[in-house]
Amino acid sequence: MSVHSAAHVPVGGPLLTRPMRWLLLVAGLGLLAAIWRFVFGIGAVSNLNQGYPWGIWIAFDVVVGTALGCGGYAVAILVYILNKGRYHPLVRPALLTSLLGYGLAVIAVAIDLGRPWELWKVPIFFWRWSHSPQLEVALCVALYNLVLLVELSPALFEKWKSAPDTALRRLGEKGLRIVDKGLVWFIALGLLLPTMHQSSLGTMMLLPATKLHALWFTPWLPFLFLVNCVVMGYGIVVCEAAFSARAFRRPAETPMLARLSGVALWVALFWVAFRLLEVALAGELALLGSRLGLVFLAELGVHLAAVAVLLSPARRADPVWQVRAAILLILAGVGFRLNTYLVAFDPGRHFRYFPAVPELLITFGIVAAEIAIYVWAVKTFPILSGRPAAPIAR
Repeated sequence: MSVHSAAHVPVGGPLLTRPMRWLLLVAGLGLLAAIWRFVFGIGAVSNLNQGYPWGIWIAFDVVVGTALGCGGYAVAILVYILNKGRYHPLVRPALLTSLLGYGLAVIAVAIDLGRPWELWKVPIFFWRWSHSPQLEVALCVALYNLVLLVELSPALFEKWKSAPDTALRRLGEKGLRIVDKGLVWFIALGLLLPTMHQSSLGTMMLLPATKLHALWFTPWLPFLFLVNCVVMGYGIVVCEAAFSARAFRRPAETPMLARLSGVALWVALFWVAFRLLEVALAGELALLGSRLGLVFLAELGVHLAAVAVLLSPARRADPVWQVRAAILLILAGVGFRLNTYLVAFDPGRHFRYFPAVPELLITFGIVAAEIAIYVWAVKTFPILSGRPAAPIAR
């Protein structure tokens, strides 16, 4: 299957619209907070402590952010493993979302590290951390960013191919031929790497042992994190396709998203059944009456609400209900990951953690930057399929 298609075209239109200015403002505030962190140290901007060595920058920006960036991984499973080529129009925007999610997660890691200037040592002297699951996550995430860049590079080459400059056109044509020939290997890596590091994010939370509540501490955590990222990936693809179609006056992919929602239904249903069965077999049903037990039930309740919506073929075919179900799937996945890394984690009664204002500013800034870069990319490069139905307003 070719990596480029005439169906993909740039959205075009002005870049500095009013929403873009607001996004840049929030991103700028986050940048200022990040500069403050590097000038005065991590203690000046965060509430991290000995009990909570990582907070929202890791729990949300990395653990949740990379899962939200698994849209490309989830769609690739359908297109390249299950041979469902009808989903191919969703691949390129999903890859862009994945690249932004993973790329900005790397920035969040650099901000969180106590000595970020030594980050370069990780791939060079990797044997020093050979027994840590964090090493596998670091190497896989870094390599996956490179893979995503290659998989998305046809959008750049297609842009060059249509350029008025002859040399640039030749470079674009040559680049497309090279990527076409080697794409199969990058697709394989693009499927392998998230499988490894998403499961390793679950493995990392096996290390705290008794500090993690029993309802979340299970040897199945690596598997749960892997399935969870697929559920969230389907949710983010539906939201991205629906919102971009509305914002950029694109043709709606409603029938395709209805089929994708049908796949998400069974994955989410499997997730809920597996979670309940695992808790029952572990003899922990009695814990459901505790305070964190109610949090656990709320987490599963959001999953079940999405399943209830998707069980109806009519609602799966309705674009409004598609988005509602997708948002529920995303919220349920976010809840599971934040609960595992923060809410259900208890280092002792002497430690407390809630993000400081600068921590939140940096997180909001990263999210705003991701949205702003997405808008710039789809307006500049052939990412989305189909042409606008009407001119895009300022």
